[in-house]
Amino acid sequence: MDHVAQFHREVRAFEAAARRAIAPGGTPLVPSCPGWSVADLVIHLGAVHRHVDAVISDRLPGLPDPTDLAVLGLPADISDWPHPDRAPNTGPVPAAVLDWFGEGAARLAATFSAGGPDDPAWTWSEEQTVGFWQRMQAIEAAVHRWDAENALGTPGPIEAAFAADAVTQVFEVMAPARRSWTQAPPGTGERYLFRQTDGPGAWAVHFDGDTVRLGGASEAHVELAGTASDLLLHLWRRVPADRLDVRGDRAVLDRYFTLVPPV
Repeated sequence: MDHVAQFHREVRAFEAAARRAIAPGGTPLVPSCPGWSVADLVIHLGAVHRHVDAVISDRLPGLPDPTDLAVLGLPADISDWPHPDRAPNTGPVPAAVLDWFGEGAARLAATFSAGGPDDPAWTWSEEQTVGFWQRMQAIEAAVHRWDAENALGTPGPIEAAFAADAVTQVFEVMAPARRSWTQAPPGTGERYLFRQTDGPGAWAVHFDGDTVRLGGASEAHVELAGTASDLLLHLWRRVPADRLDVRGDRAVLDRYFTLVPPV
């Protein structure tokens, strides 16, 4: 899986959607990100790109200080820019905001291309490599691209093979991290089967105490089937389970987001 190429494609598509959405008269809300407009989404993802680039390029031992605005490369006057503390920002957005986003995305893409995935870098995961960020940022760009297009009413699916890889990442990386960060309740043996209908993917997931186990042939309490894109978007809380084919115990399904809370 070429995560750098996928990152390139998704950030370009995100920027294109954002430029379509942000009109002189105002900025639409993002239904899949309550409390945010497309402008807030641009500021969020643009800041993430600049922070990750600093972690890799400057070999930082953690994320930059969020109060240090220098790392964001902002112009001197941002008085008319969307401000995170005033979200949702639905007013007009200066063109410079989207130009700033494009510059930051291009810089991170260049940083990704300059080294290899095995190069060391701090991450919030056990995997301390640039490859972690390549994969994570490709996924985040894809999900937020969908968010921006959803604000326009016409979101395109996430490419199947990449979405399947991202579903695996949810269970290998995101689910254990979210459980740790939120002190989620212990699993009591809940077993889930997520089955891809547009490819060969199948994920058997077992919650046991603090452990998330991927794999195994135990019979699931509940099975969800759908395209890889819809499975990923459901796991990222973008689309409801009603969009999928659900079989089994709905009470166990409803418990999933207690076991893996949002952060």
